[in-house]
Amino acid sequence: ELGIVKCSIEKAWKEGKIKFRKPISCHLYPIRVISHPGYEAVNYEPRPTLCKRGCKLGNQLKVPVYVFLKEAIIRKYGYEFYEALDAVANKLKSKK
Repeated sequence: ELGIVKCSIEKAWKEGKIKFRKPISCHLYPIRVISHPGYEAVNYEPRPTLCKRGCKLGNQLKVPVYVFLKEAIIRKYGYEFYEALDAVANKLKSKK
């Protein structure tokens, strides 16, 4: 659709055709989460060819990745985590 790649699992879930949602690892992409004893590493790892158009549009619209992935981040870590992330990002942005 309009050159936008969409997940068929997510599309079917949104249309009510299936009862399960896509895995959280897919929902968070291009954020990758790696579990370590005592913490999780959360890294932004876009694929140059797959994410090129999305990254370009995000830059043009000035939409940070964490904002684009708000729903997925809240699904994984909760609303309070997202609010804290947003507050820190806005504080860092205001210091520039």
